[in-house]
Amino acid sequence: MNILGIIVFAVIAIVVLIIIVRNIKVVPQAHAYVIERLGAYYQTWDTGLHLKVPFIDRISKKVSLKEQVVDFPPQPVITRDNVTMQIDTVVYFEITDPKLYTYGVERPLDAIENLTATTLRNIIGDLELDSTLTSRDTINDKIRIILDEATDAWGIKVIRVELKNILPPREIQDAMEKQMKAERERRARILDAEGEKRSQILVAEGLKESAILKADAVKETKIREADGEAQAILAVQKAYADSLKMLNEASPTDQVIALKSLESLQKVADGQATKLIIPSDLTGIAGLATSIKEVLTDPKK
Repeated sequence: MNILGIIVFAVIAIVVLIIIVRNIKVVPQAHAYVIERLGAYYQTWDTGLHLKVPFIDRISKKVSLKEQVVDFPPQPVITRDNVTMQIDTVVYFEITDPKLYTYGVERPLDAIENLTATTLRNIIGDLELDSTLTSRDTINDKIRIILDEATDAWGIKVIRVELKNILPPREIQDAMEKQMKAERERRARILDAEGEKRSQILVAEGLKESAILKADAVKETKIREADGEAQAILAVQKAYADSLKMLNEASPTDQVIALKSLESLQKVADGQATKLIIPSDLTGIAGLATSIKEVLTDPKK
């Protein structure tokens, strides 16, 4: 083999090596490659190392399997009560079948945008303005279900749809702001009235409790005074009863009884009575009193 043949062989070997190296492909994580052979779909490469047949196979599309987010511009829609507003949507989706995504529809994102706009118009067209503003979650779910069913044939799964902004006409916004302001003022007046009512109730309850406590105090005072008087009367009666008992137990003589009668007579005489009844045996009592006086005054005795 001459030198020229060696050079040609070396060149061919280098070219073949370069071609092989250039056709070694590594598919990264969360990606897929759609491979065509001679212009027709051949297979889908998953994550890993792959070898492409030179000049026969080609990578038709590199597909990301991650969840993707598309923010579509505002779309004009008309409600059932003929209010035109601008609504922009955000769609979250992921590709589940790279083959269908590649060959199912031309420009899949444009197709999703147009489908979202028409679906949004259909749904909003059946709602009034107030229902549209208060039914975001319902509208989101309806759009997601419709989009998910329609995009199955494209290898796309719609995960979530959100209405980003709902912008009514300026005059509608002004009217809504006035309505909200009036509602806030009404609620403030109601709160003030309830606070005033509560304050008056608390004051009335305080006065009522104060009167009850005062009446209870007066009642307690009178009860204590009556109880004290009753106890005093009982004590006097008890002392009197005890004195009678002691007197009876001592077996008093007629002279002692007469002396006690005189003491009682003296107390009666000191009173304010205008009449004085003297018992029939007053002479005997007087004589006894004189005898007692002589005994007390006679120094010999």
